[in-house]
Amino acid sequence: MNRFKASRFRHAVAKPARKEAWIRDVRAGSTTSCGNHIKSSCHLIAFNADSAGVLGIVPLESQDGGKRAVSQLCCHSDVVTDFDFSPFDALLLATGSADETVKVWRLSESGQDLPSCPGVTLGSAGCRVETLQFHPTADGVLVSGAGSTAKVWDVVQQKPLTALEPHSDLIQSVSWKQDGALLGTSSKDKKLRIFDPRTKPAAVQSIQGHENNKDSRLLWMNASDYVLSIGFSQMREREVKLWDTRRFSSSLVSFVLDTSSGAAIPLLDPDTGLLVVAGKGENLLYCFEVCPSLPALTQVTQCLTEGKAKGAALVPKRALDVMSCEVLRVLQLTDSFIVPISYTVPRKSLQEFHEDLFPDSSGPVPAVSAQGWWAGDNKQVEKMSLNPARRPQKNFTSCLCPPARREEPAPPTTQQPAIRSGDVDSSEGSGLSSPPSSLSSPSSSAPSLSTTSPSPSQKSLQSILGPSSKFRHTLGTVLPRGTHITNLKGLNLTTPGESDGICANRLRVAVPLLSAGGQIAVLELSKPGRLPDTSVPTIENGTPVADFCWDPFDLQRLAVAGDDAKIRLWRIPPGGLQETLLEPEAVLRGHTEKIYSLKFHPLAADILASSSYDMSVRIWDLQAGREELCLRGHRDQIFSLAWSPDGRKLATVSKDGRVRVYVPRQSPEPEQEGPGPEGGRGARLVWVCGGRYLLVSGFDSRSERQLYLSDAASLAAGPLAVVSIDTAPSTLIPFYDPDTSVVFLTGKGDTRVFVYELVPEAPFFLECNSFASSDPHKGFVFLPKTECDVREVEFARALRLRQNSIEPIAFRVPRVKKDYFQDDIYPATAVCWEPALPAAAWRAGTNGQHRTISLQPRDMTPVSAAPQEAPTRKYVPASVYLEEKSDEQKKEELLSAMVAKLGNRDDPLPQESFEGVDEAEWD
Repeated sequence: MNRFKASRFRHAVAKPARKEAWIRDVRAGSTTSCGNHIKSSCHLIAFNADSAGVLGIVPLESQDGGKRAVSQLCCHSDVVTDFDFSPFDALLLATGSADETVKVWRLSESGQDLPSCPGVTLGSAGCRVETLQFHPTADGVLVSGAGSTAKVWDVVQQKPLTALEPHSDLIQSVSWKQDGALLGTSSKDKKLRIFDPRTKPAAVQSIQGHENNKDSRLLWMNASDYVLSIGFSQMREREVKLWDTRRFSSSLVSFVLDTSSGAAIPLLDPDTGLLVVAGKGENLLYCFEVCPSLPALTQVTQCLTEGKAKGAALVPKRALDVMSCEVLRVLQLTDSFIVPISYTVPRKSLQEFHEDLFPDSSGPVPAVSAQGWWAGDNKQVEKMSLNPARRPQKNFTSCLCPPARREEPAPPTTQQPAIRSGDVDSSEGSGLSSPPSSLSSPSSSAPSLSTTSPSPSQKSLQSILGPSSKFRHTLGTVLPRGTHITNLKGLNLTTPGESDGICANRLRVAVPLLSAGGQIAVLELSKPGRLPDTSVPTIENGTPVADFCWDPFDLQRLAVAGDDAKIRLWRIPPGGLQETLLEPEAVLRGHTEKIYSLKFHPLAADILASSSYDMSVRIWDLQAGREELCLRGHRDQIFSLAWSPDGRKLATVSKDGRVRVYVPRQSPEPEQEGPGPEGGRGARLVWVCGGRYLLVSGFDSRSERQLYLSDAASLAAGPLAVVSIDTAPSTLIPFYDPDTSVVFLTGKGDTRVFVYELVPEAPFFLECNSFASSDPHKGFVFLPKTECDVREVEFARALRLRQNSIEPIAFRVPRVKKDYFQDDIYPATAVCWEPALPAAAWRAGTNGQHRTISLQPRDMTPVSAAPQEAPTRKYVPASVYLEEKSDEQKKEELLSAMVAKLGNRDDPLPQESFEGVDEAEWD
């Protein structure tokens, strides 16, 4: 610095917040990209979560000092590489991803109730998006770097204004000049480039910046002609350089930081010239003051943090505590926390605003529109004072994604209103999150299958609020640790997407292991606890496992499909595996390529269906050990297959976007065919509502996860209803409970289980509380209904496969009268563990049906037969407590109470007991 003028920031102190102020429950991801992995606006913080395609959203400031809740924004089908908040609209977030798209989202100020669909989706970039940044003066202008090409977008028009000349290698950073005229980039080809996007797509200047092609960054110094770059030297030393773009042949100043290998994250405050440099995977933050006029790059302070940084971000100047002389605030992202670090300048007086520390900063209102800027308008953003007494209270809302308007409910009418998108009732709070969903349901084509007639008052209420589910308050609970199976080692987490990755019956659970020969561990559910450190007995399949499932009528038989196009049947001893099984009970041969999935017949014994890469579905008679039927007609990969509840039909969904229904005993060709999911990432299907409808989970053309409900009798008409869930890479696996008509949906690698009750008339989907876990599950499977504890109103029980354990989850409905059997939740259930007919009878055309049993314990009375309690008054009349008194009596009581508080007037005053001086001493 100038020796005749000391820096006003020379005494700046970096102070991490106390642990109580850290943001917890973060679960940051380990994304490899050129982004900072965390960004902040004046209201919200966004960061890379541990699930692909998901960002964590949390408020910047806590309300009344309370805990800040972290929400998840499922925004892309692949890794989110970079994201940026608008400098004008604090709730507008742009995201870029490895799925080659850029999306713009409108968030809520609370960080909750996040959208399931973006406001704007910009077209495919052709390759992975690496960097993006909003324009500093124009609303609706965004630059993105994908591969070796940078594009400037008009977000309102959803089209690129220009594509800059391709670089020789990957673009590692983009940066707008503060006046919005020029754009700088750094690239893996070691060059720094300056572009004037409105003049020509070619670079107006370029120079070799750093001698190593490892991650480099470029930053503009305010609206001046100076830029900062940070990268690695030929000796792999991290270095910071200051450049003058008017003399771009060499750097003005070069400063070597250290020899660390972590990519540097530079955070620059253009108003003060303070530069903070954080390193990925490090716990040391450097702070410099950059003074281009000297030129000089002077270190101010260092800060050693407790955790290692995965990312870092600056809080906007408008959100700083300026009256405490806070000149910077850095947010450090670690594995489990976000740590705020304040940079303050000690001053004697904290009662006044210090103008020298806080020069005027850019305001929150854009200067021009996208089209105005592109036409050549160089108007600048109006500056604003950071002095709280003179700061203008302006809030700008961008037109890119207008906030949704809350519509007033229509008055009740005698006719049922048409079902529209969003008419599904949101579940009332029970502490669990219920994601927003967009519902499209053509009411004109919805069949009216209801058999009960609600009362007029119920109809009036439903016309306003919409129907609600009796399962809307479903509570998912992890059972005590004593019921868990722990110390599970060597899991195979790369099973094909068509496989659930875990299967279970009421006795055992099977999981694949990551070892040669396709091993499967079979664990007894009656023996929970910690598994031994030594290897457990397994099934040695001999080839990698593609799918596997238990025979529902023979609890000792496990069918396993392999990559070698063979199906092996294994028999487990009654007491469980005591030694490794090497020889299967039988081997089925017929498919010519790898098998996708296996499904046992729901009614007939020894009948198994399988689908394969040879685009055929084969039906096997296990008793005879041979193929009986072969179904054709698929033109692409078969994603999933499902038997109808009566066992007469078989449905499939395939990659060609078609859903097909077969009657196997009548024809090998499909009986019906209709449209299915548009996306080709994967799909599942299940028969629901007694076999009347087919529920298909898949992806749309924008890789958003959706549910499609189709009439099984008229597939060609298309789906009756479509529900958008979220954006995530894994296929939703549906688990349907025919007794309650509740469907549970989750995917491998998800942290949430979505719950819906399906009804046979519009709106079809009734949303219930979802279950959220702290870490992603590797598999999810449900147990038979007989395993539920009806005394706790448990209507479903599942097993959740974690990284090294299996934990049971109980889904319960809160009820007041738990002493009674809830017969409205527990209808007679099918005896699904006994076959209704043998294989030969089914092949001959015979149909059967399961017998049913009641789940009611003998010592419980049905709630429908519970004695009716006499109605009691909720509130006791006031006359019971207060007698009627005259006004004079009330006045006397009030005066007596006041006098009692003042004390007795005859009591001596305290000063009367004091001893004074003698009278003679006054003279």
